[in-house]
Amino acid sequence: MRILEHRALRGPNYYSRYKTIYMRLAIDELEERPSDKVPGIADKLEKLIPSIHDHRCSVGEPGGFLKRLRDGTWAGHLVEHLAIELQNLVGFSVGYGKTIDSYDPGIYNVVYRYRDEATGLAAGEAAVEIAQKLYDGEDVDLDPTIDRLKEVRDANALGPSTGSIVNAARARSIPAYNLTEGTSYTQLGHGVKQRRFQATVTDSSGIIGHSIADDKQWTKQILDNAGVPVPRGQVCYSFEEARSAADWIGWPVVTKPLSGNHGRGVTTDIPSIEDLKAGYEAAYAHHETVLVERYIKGEDHRILVIGGKLVAAARRRPAHVTGDGTNTIQQLIDIENSDPRRGVGHENLLTQIHVDEQTHRMLEQAGYTLDTVLPEGGIAYLKSTANLSTGGTATDLTDDVHPEVRFTMERVARLVGLDVIGIDLLAENLVLPLDQQSAGVVEVNAGPGFRMHMAPTHGTPRPVGEHVVDMLFPDPTNNGRIPITAITGTNGKTTTTRLTTHILRQAGHSVGMGCTGTVEIDNHVILRGDYSGPGAAQAVLQEPTVEHAVLEVARGGIMRRGLGFDESDVGVLLNIASDHLGERDIHTLDELARCKTVVVDSVKKEGGYCVLNADDPLVMEHGTYWARGEIIYFTMDPDHPELGEHLSDHRMVLSVKNGKIVLLKGKVTVDIVDVNDVPIAFEGHALFNVQNAMAAAGAAIGHGVEIDDVRAGLLTFHPTPAQMPGRTNYFEADGVKCLIDYGHNVPALEALESLVRGLATKRRIGVATAPGNRRDDDLRALGGQLASMCDLLYVYETDARGRETGETAKLIHSGATDADSSVQVETILSEQEAVAKAIAEAEEGDFLLLLVDDIEGTTERLKGRSFPTQAEIASGSRRERTI
Repeated sequence: MRILEHRALRGPNYYSRYKTIYMRLAIDELEERPSDKVPGIADKLEKLIPSIHDHRCSVGEPGGFLKRLRDGTWAGHLVEHLAIELQNLVGFSVGYGKTIDSYDPGIYNVVYRYRDEATGLAAGEAAVEIAQKLYDGEDVDLDPTIDRLKEVRDANALGPSTGSIVNAARARSIPAYNLTEGTSYTQLGHGVKQRRFQATVTDSSGIIGHSIADDKQWTKQILDNAGVPVPRGQVCYSFEEARSAADWIGWPVVTKPLSGNHGRGVTTDIPSIEDLKAGYEAAYAHHETVLVERYIKGEDHRILVIGGKLVAAARRRPAHVTGDGTNTIQQLIDIENSDPRRGVGHENLLTQIHVDEQTHRMLEQAGYTLDTVLPEGGIAYLKSTANLSTGGTATDLTDDVHPEVRFTMERVARLVGLDVIGIDLLAENLVLPLDQQSAGVVEVNAGPGFRMHMAPTHGTPRPVGEHVVDMLFPDPTNNGRIPITAITGTNGKTTTTRLTTHILRQAGHSVGMGCTGTVEIDNHVILRGDYSGPGAAQAVLQEPTVEHAVLEVARGGIMRRGLGFDESDVGVLLNIASDHLGERDIHTLDELARCKTVVVDSVKKEGGYCVLNADDPLVMEHGTYWARGEIIYFTMDPDHPELGEHLSDHRMVLSVKNGKIVLLKGKVTVDIVDVNDVPIAFEGHALFNVQNAMAAAGAAIGHGVEIDDVRAGLLTFHPTPAQMPGRTNYFEADGVKCLIDYGHNVPALEALESLVRGLATKRRIGVATAPGNRRDDDLRALGGQLASMCDLLYVYETDARGRETGETAKLIHSGATDADSSVQVETILSEQEAVAKAIAEAEEGDFLLLLVDDIEGTTERLKGRSFPTQAEIASGSRRERTI
């Protein structure tokens, strides 16, 4: 078996409404060996992975997939279920999968859900390896595969604290995005409604508060001045100073680095000068300045305050073992580490206990070694600090906190100035006020870990991630989302995207827009290129000023990566016509329609709108079926026979009536604008742009834009390079009319034909091409359509896409001459030369149709250009022009 393609689809896609992994898999000779021809394969799989029995598959009951395997299915189907279950075995709950045969024998499209992208991809690769071994009758050792997947999981998955916040956000339908690879820097929400955090430090955390928490002496000064109990201490720059400080403070003492976290370099309960030296060196290894403090005899407590409120409290105890009178301390450590709750790093609730120098020192102080057999009930502490990351345990005490202790801890948070703060409190207990016991705040933490509160060793887990999300998004109805409009179709996407953006801006909104050509934030270009895919969604939704997102969605982006967002407020489906058929297993119009309808299938059910072209039969058939939310149709026929019931239900239709674009709802007709006053309609000659105008108006109305603002937007959007680059840009000079457009397929040119014929009065001179990834018949048909529109045609080539140089142009050329032998056709492979030749040929009365890739360059060539008039031609005084 061979993996031909393998990638993550990061949003709704051709195969699923949810994010999935896509694998194009060649099973080669296994095409002739379905699973029923491989003796015992189902039994071997069930023995290897017993939990595979839970897979229902199409049978619909546990054991369903194993039944399919015994009855006979193909290797790709086995890979799908293995990829799913391998993710389940490393802690990611997934269930959806699908395997579809392709148009190429022996090649299958395998898709399956994922939670973590890297782990999902790695699971797919491992699934292929295991499936191959099962088919070959080889033994499979699953443990190394699971260990490898766990390593991928741990290297890429969010830590428990960050993960708790993200999970809490998603439970409220707030979208979450990791912003920089390899970090926990995370965005919750979209655009202007977004909030950001890193680990547990939020975008509201003050830099001063963070600096205070990072300096233990500064923290002590602030708290001491405010009357909060803190241990007496001194900042030391040498061991001699530390020794003098210990004598002044009084033994035992604690040494810690002035700046640090997670208990690194901290040594507690130091009783002697010899131990002080070891403690000083341990602290100095982490910071050149060492803090020596009085040791407070009490339990180590971590208090978590979020948004000014105490939300969790835990008693922490250092890693330790309890004797049984039989086993040595080392054996007790091994037994403790065998607890399934203990793992490496943050993978489990508890962390493995590692024996290090600190462990030996703690045992030596107690008079023990690793070979000591502790008496039953005897306790040996193995670490000096109670951090979970060094093997400590935690007991939840949130319900036992005295009101005075609660007040003091919340006051500490205000004094330091942090919205999320972990307070380390040494105290005998939490049920008495601090002034009635030996107690003191020894440290505060900016960005504290949540694991001890989310999953304490003992006691009640606390949903601390929810508290962070509730602080960042205090309005329970606010899910951090901004309105999203997604626009697709075979033709007209860019025009409709730009026009919708313009209407929303006219209505006073800050709009982020992505389309073929640019990504723009409030009319400022921030990226150039083809942004009709998920890359535009990422750029726009991360922009902090954007109030509305308008995104052009092309089939290529849907098939390669999915939409890039989980749902939209308005989805627009303009039309479905033959284009790019034969690519990515999209060979028929029905398959293309399913691809395009992903946009309307991802509209939110409640409060969402789908804007559909009722004049396109495929849109009516497929778009209406897949549409979610409420449908707004647009049509050139106000009496459309299929829309009567829709109107009688008081749903909306946009149409043209008595020369006006109107909104119909029930028996009510609302005039929006005269068609002749809409600049891009070219006085009604550009019927396709009348449809685009209705689609954009429908999208705006779906967002609640007032009719007056819709009208203003339609009246002020012009077919100029500034507002609509490369889309029906019209110029006129010296009697020569010129239209620049991007039309590269037959349906687009058919739509343009009425406009060309309406504007042209003499010769029609065309310049055209198409990408080479069209089918041969499509390229010939394009040539034939161009022949019906032009008297003189120059064919160029810029994007061969796998073809030999000149092959695409040759097919277009032959299609044109075969369709109409009277058309003059010339192939000039260079776009610049073809445009120059057409401009040089044009004279008064001619019409130039420039279907070009280099919109900006062609526009610059035309600016200020003079063309010869009929009088000049008659007199032989034709001016020379340099192109």
